Amino acid sequence: MIIRVLKIALGALLAILIAEALALKYTLSAGIIVILSMQETKKKSLDIAVLRLKSTVLALSIASILFLIFDFHAVSFGLYLLCFLPLAFKYNLQEGISMSSVLVTHLLSEGYINRQLLLNEFLLLAIGVGTAIIFNLYMPKMLPQIKKDQSRIEQEFREVLLFLSDKARHQIRDVNEKALFTSIKALVLEAQKRANLNRENYLLVEMTYYTQYMNMRLQQFEVLSRMSHILDKVEMTLEQTNLIADLTEQLASSLQEFNTGNELIIKSKTVLEVYRNQPLPQTREEFENRAMLFQYLNEFQYLLEIKRDFVDNLMPEERALFN
Repeated sequence: MIIRVLKIALGALLAILIAEALALKYTLSAGIIVILSMQETKKKSLDIAVLRLKSTVLALSIASILFLIFDFHAVSFGLYLLCFLPLAFKYNLQEGISMSSVLVTHLLSEGYINRQLLLNEFLLLAIGVGTAIIFNLYMPKMLPQIKKDQSRIEQEFREVLLFLSDKARHQIRDVNEKALFTSIKALVLEAQKRANLNRENYLLVEMTYYTQYMNMRLQQFEVLSRMSHILDKVEMTLEQTNLIADLTEQLASSLQEFNTGNELIIKSKTVLEVYRNQPLPQTREEFENRAMLFQYLNEFQYLLEIKRDFVDNLMPEERALFN
């Protein structure tokens, strides 16, 4: 936040000084454009720059025609807005509405239009947007924090898996379970946001690995939540509960970024086959509980398949990083 505030303040000041050095009119507008154009990431700053250029061309064109026809007064400005706003929304130029309209008011204030005045407005835009882009080339490095996010998420997932293992084995009910899952989801969502911002700060290098990783962990979190809800419905200890408890505990001990989980996928299929070959349940209660455990095992397999699919979908250079 401190770095962003400094960039905005210094960028706005520099833009105004450059505009004054070029003897432009309405130099303060260059500073305002910097404030409006300073985005969270490099990519967003470039995208906004393109949108605002298109918006300015459209706005000045419409305003010039209307002002020359209906003269320079408030009614003409109202007509400009009636024509410009629908087109801006239609072509997704909303980001440039306020800034473009400020530049249009300069024409209204001058009471005339010529090449020099139009050049003045485009130079204000170029100085403001260009300064914002240059200042935004420096971004604090996020990778160290993203690595910490990965380690923390994996540790939290291990704790959840161990909790599920105990829950399956002993049918325990933890009153803090909801708070545990809520805090982990908040952690994953924050890490996902950071990974997305990091990706958009690389213009010449593809940096989607960490975004894909966080998306994968978020999917797995949703599966873990369902697995916990399934165990809430299991009311009796069965032989099968110990099998899935052991399986869940093994996953907790092997959970890490560079583990595909293929061995556990094979083992879970073996356990599933054991379930199918066991004698049929003798009571309705046993039938319902075994059905819940069977569903739990399917979710467990899906949990592992999410990680496997993540690895399979990696690009060659990302796979090199993974390996």
